[in-house]
Amino acid sequence: MTGSQSDTTKENHVFEWKRMQFKGNKVWLAMTADSTPLTRAGKVRIKYNLDQSYEYWVHADSVIALGPGGEVTTPSKPDGSGSKRSSKPSKQPLKSGVPIDAIQIYTDGASSGNPGPAGAGVVLIYGKHRKEISQYLGRTTNNAAELTAVQIALSHLKTTTKPVALYTDSSYVIGMLTKGWKAKQNGSLIADIKKQMARFKTLTLIKVAGHAGIDENERADQLAVEGITNASK
Repeated sequence: MTGSQSDTTKENHVFEWKRMQFKGNKVWLAMTADSTPLTRAGKVRIKYNLDQSYEYWVHADSVIALGPGGEVTTPSKPDGSGSKRSSKPSKQPLKSGVPIDAIQIYTDGASSGNPGPAGAGVVLIYGKHRKEISQYLGRTTNNAAELTAVQIALSHLKTTTKPVALYTDSSYVIGMLTKGWKAKQNGSLIADIKKQMARFKTLTLIKVAGHAGIDENERADQLAVEGITNASK
């Protein structure tokens, strides 16, 4: 069947995976037996790769059909020009007290199975400069992947004197690194990250909502998933 593939959900609903697009990327959308999107609390279920077990529930209106030739389309602005990814975060302002010229970092981790194949995604932005990192981490937990993404991001910064704002959607990361939560697991990893953090003159960790339309947070999530899927190819 072109553009779709049959499967069965954990909820035992028979459905098909239909090729769609989400945030400028091709994805697979779960469809019920009556050819309507599988929906839960206003969100639909997607995968970036049919072989992965890691899935996402995203807002239904953010998943749209591909172009007539099966290509990803770019929404047009009111003036008719195509949209373009900015080098600056579009929907997450700097936290009060963080300098406007801070290096901005978005991190995310993903684990298919928890524990299972895992990946880390990082977006680093400073002025007009932008760097994206997608890395396969082997088999580990989602929490470890979230922490490792932070570790990777900090290790890529060549300066420790400029202010840094690091955004994560992981409550676990925020709790372990800024709120004094006691580590039952990942102790050595947490200790290493705290050692890295101490090197910076100004470093602020900021909690953001996951899958809430924050462009660079969504991109970090995609990079984490790509780390897993690219390793399986």
